[in-house]
Parts: sequence; structure tokens; C-alpha cells
Amino acid sequence: MGELLWQPSAKQKSKAKMTEFMNFVSTRHEQSFRDYNELYQWSITDPVDFWKDMWDFAGIICSKTYDQVVENFADMLNSRWFVGAKMNFAENLLRHRDEQVAMVFKGENCPPVSLTYAQLYDQVAKMAKSLREKGVGTGDRVVGFMPHMPETIIAMLGAASIGAIWSGCSPDFGINGVLERFGQIQPKVLIAADGYFYNGKEFDSLEKVRGIVSGISSIEQVVIVPYLRENPKLDSVPGSVIYNEFISPEEGLTIEFAQLPFDHPVYILYSSGTTGVPKCIVHRAGGVLIQHMKEHLLHTNLTREDKLFYYTTCGWMMWHWSVSALAVGATLILYDGSAFYPGPESLWQLAEEQEITVFGTSAKYLASIEKAEVKPGSQFKLDSLHTILSTGSPLSEDSFHYVYREIKQDLCLASITGGTDLISTFALGNPLLPVYAGEIQCRGLGMKVESFDSAGNSLIGQKGELVCSASFPTQPVGFWNDPEKVKYKKAYFDVFPNVWRHGDFVEITPQGGLIVFGRSDATLNPGGVRIGTAEIYRQVEGLSQIADSLVVGQDWDNDVRVILFVKPAEGIELTDELKGTIRQVIRKSTTPRHVPEKIIEIRDIPYTLNGKKVELAVRQVIHNEPVLNQEALANPEALEYYKDLAELAN
Repeated sequence: MGELLWQPSAKQKSKAKMTEFMNFVSTRHEQSFRDYNELYQWSITDPVDFWKDMWDFAGIICSKTYDQVVENFADMLNSRWFVGAKMNFAENLLRHRDEQVAMVFKGENCPPVSLTYAQLYDQVAKMAKSLREKGVGTGDRVVGFMPHMPETIIAMLGAASIGAIWSGCSPDFGINGVLERFGQIQPKVLIAADGYFYNGKEFDSLEKVRGIVSGISSIEQVVIVPYLRENPKLDSVPGSVIYNEFISPEEGLTIEFAQLPFDHPVYILYSSGTTGVPKCIVHRAGGVLIQHMKEHLLHTNLTREDKLFYYTTCGWMMWHWSVSALAVGATLILYDGSAFYPGPESLWQLAEEQEITVFGTSAKYLASIEKAEVKPGSQFKLDSLHTILSTGSPLSEDSFHYVYREIKQDLCLASITGGTDLISTFALGNPLLPVYAGEIQCRGLGMKVESFDSAGNSLIGQKGELVCSASFPTQPVGFWNDPEKVKYKKAYFDVFPNVWRHGDFVEITPQGGLIVFGRSDATLNPGGVRIGTAEIYRQVEGLSQIADSLVVGQDWDNDVRVILFVKPAEGIELTDELKGTIRQVIRKSTTPRHVPEKIIEIRDIPYTLNGKKVELAVRQVIHNEPVLNQEALANPEALEYYKDLAELAN
């Protein structure tokens, strides 16, 4: 167990939504839950009662209630939730139509602009009417090549309100990356900004938009959102129209929300695509809604008084997750641009100005601002802040300590893990539980999350495969163009029968927390001993001399040897002495098997567009295997540095 860093006060516990829910179900079922672990065990032992109670507690809006909470629960591949219900995803997110601020948008070079819930409803009504008039109907795809801005959310809600399916890519994607995604799902309408700002520079998107349109014949309408300039030139995109000319000019419109089954698709997301063409993951509206409301209300303790910020692009699942906070009635703080512009402290300046209460980011960001010696707690007034969320990769113990030392002592640091595959989380924060360094607080209610050994035995206090061994509402509908679910079965159910294997290497602690050791498909196996890459990163990246690192296994002499690539901090040289220090730190904090056989200096570390290291791609490069989809990388040129390295030949 890591060091205890925070625990909620009695007052904080008593006011938490989790406590309210615990009392709610205790009264309903004449039970007495003494703590979260008892509530969690009940939620996975009696899933029908739990999800039924969650539906009522969240106040899910529907025109027809369900006939059955779950059908075929024992069959994960074929289970169905809330059978018979009729509802609309957008209607639930637009339940608040008052003068409270729904969102505040701040771009790099733009002053903040805000939109109330009443204004948001009106804008969505105009978008929905225009989409209908263009022939968009139930099941059609509407896609966004957009920054993280209000028009993106308005377009998504407009599409969802009429039963269309939304899919997004951030504008930093290359044309081929977009075509490999949108091209598979054949959209009818494309919403695209004319460009975006990043790190103080302007990036025009219209040439990319033209390439997308010419490559996808199904697109019938292109809507351009002015962002770089008020009057973008549309000559390069035939048949396009400006956003304000597309949406209906009528005032006082009422949205006719299409009433659809719980399983009706609302989103299509994509796998990273670093090992092939991205898989198109189709997500059901009802599952996304009830799972997100559970995570917002109970695990994040979100209320109407909160201001939620998540640093994300519209292509990452955390965009979809954060947008669902509209159903709670909280205020969304949107930011588009570099997290380090004009300086590494810029997002904390935003946190002070907007009085952010829940600050969402990535483990990489927290490590980066620590390296940059940012001290938000002493530089900014963060009185409103009560929760920090971190995901994308395992959060190191050093980063846990940094948050409580340099940001704020009295807050809940909620490291969370889940994925695009389930558009939600398996393990996350909890306002009732303490925070231990390096550990996720708990498994999510209703999610039967376990750690399995290779034989399928459940483990406590030992490393194993992260699995979910019982059906849950945010399992995907399936993959696009995979009617027999062949690819879907292979992705999640090919290792353990009727059990979702997620591809992470984890340990469930005796107190019910969870430690993530990295992707299991990037697991190192020297001498047959399984090692998670995150175990090595935690040690190496805590050294001030190292800016970044990446570790892979190289096939060698009928075994696997550990190769560590390091990017030294500016002005630092990778000497034999520094290599010795690295090996000593790893050996002291882990085991001798974790110590890399080779430590090699590298100029850059490749990342996906969502900020995840791509160990598999590097492993393929050093084994002279092709990397099939480099469009998924933020910096694909970095892979060139790993080719033909002399150090790998001996």
C-alpha cells in the first residue's frame, strides 16, 4: 500500500452524493451499508437492483419505461439492458433549460465566451431543424473535424436529438487518419472548423477538409465553423456553407426528440489504430448516459454548482465523458490549444479565473508540469478546486505526491482507468475513500472488475489481467461493419470465455483499490516473468535528468531483453554514470528483472494523438516489422530514430 495522502472529512462524506445514494438504496432494500466496499459488493451481487436504482436516482428521462432491466445477463456477448425503454440521449443532456451557464469556452487567442443552458437548448434546436431539413435521419452519421469548442457540442446534440450518430476527429489528424476513420462509417454531414490555434500558431484546416470531402463520397453537406477568421474562404471546399448560414434562423424552436431504444447508437469512437486500420466502436445511447451519470454523480460528486474542466480533444473519449456532465447541470469549462501556451502554468491560470472545481487532465501532463517546476498552489488561488482527475496512462507515485505538495492538500486526486472501448471507466475516484499514492481508489459500482491469472483465477494483491467478468451497460453495440461480431469477440473475449479482457496489467489491493502497471499487450517477459512497463516509467521519469522514456522488449537469444530508450532533459548527456544511476534506481525500487539490459538515448518518444506512448509501434520498428497506421501518432517522425540502431545489434 502506498502512503496515505488524503482522506475525506466527516462533513465531506456526509454531503457526498455517494452517501445520498447509499441511503437511497438502503431505504429501498431495507439494508444497512456500512461503507463503500459493502455497497460495491451489493452492486455486483445484485446488478439488476443496482442498475434499476441508478436509473431512478439519476432521473433518466424516457417516454416509455423499460420492460426488463437486463436480458441474458449471463451471456456477456448477447446481454441487453433496459429492454423496451424509449428515450433520447440529447433530451437527457438538455434537461436544464435555465439561465445558469452551461459552458465557458476559452481558446488560445480568444477571450472567454459563455452560453447558458437556455441558449444551448435554442442553438441545438436550430441545428436539429437544419439537419432534418438536409435529410439527416435516424442512424445517419454526422461527423465533426473540430476543436474542443461549443459548436462541436451543439452539433453533436443536434445530431443525437434526431437519432443520428455522432463521430469526431480532432483537427490535428492528417487527412489519411480521418479517411481511415470517417471513411468506414460513410457520414452524410461533415461539420468542420476552418482551422485551429496551437502553441501560438494558426493552422488552416480547409485544405484537409477538401481532401476529406473528396475522399468520402457519402458526404452531402459540409458546414464550416469560422474560428481562425470571421469570413473563411470556402472556394477550396465545394458545396460548403458557413455555420451561421446553415443553422435555422428561427427563434423559439422546440426540439422534437426522437424516442429510441436504449441500445440505439449515439457515438462511434475509434481504436488507436497503431497496429492496423482503426476499429470503429459503436456505443449505445442509454449505456453511455446511465454509466456517465453514475460516474459524474456518485464517483466524481458532481453537482450543479460545479465547474468541470477536462483538457481533451473531441476525438478522445474524455470529451464524450465530460460533455455528459450537462445532464447533471454543471458548467463545462472548454479550452482549445496547447496546455503549455503561453507558459506551462496556463491551465492553472484558467482554473483560477474560472473557479474550476473539478480539473481533468492526463498523467503525462502532471509529470510535465512537475518537470517544468510549476507550483500551482502557490502561484494561483485554487480555493474552489476539490477534485483532480487523471487518466491516459498510470499515474506515478511521484505525481501523486506532487499534486498534494504543489497543487492542493485538501482535494480528491482521482486517478481513473477505462477506455475508448467502453467510453467510461472500470476503476476511478470516490469521495468517501482515502487516496493512497500510486493507487486508484476503487472499482466502479456495478462493474465486476477482477484481476485474472493466465488460468482465469481471480487474484488479490497480485498482478494479473484486468477483466470485467459480468455484463455492464456500456459494452459496445459492436464494431461497425462487423455483423457477426467476429472482430468484437477477438478484441475482448478471445482469452477468457464470456469475460471481457481489457488489455491492462493490474493489481487489486486488499482494501479494494487498483494499481495499473501498463498495457498487458506491451508486457515485458524477460525469463518468462511478466513486467508492466509502467513499473519502469515510475522510476525513470522521477529522475530530473530524464525528460521522457519508453521501454520495450526485444526478442534476443530465445528470450526477451528489456530495452529502455531515454530522452535526456535539456543540457543533459546520457553518460555511463547516468546509466548506472538509472539502473540503480530501477533495481532498488523494483526487482533485478526490471533493470534494462540496454539504455539507449533517443531524440523523441512517439505518442498517439491522445497522449499515450506507443510501445508496440517501437517494438515493431526494432524488429523490422511494418507499423501499419502512423496517422494515429502525434509525432510519427519519431519512429525514424528507432531504425537501424547499432546498439540493438549486440
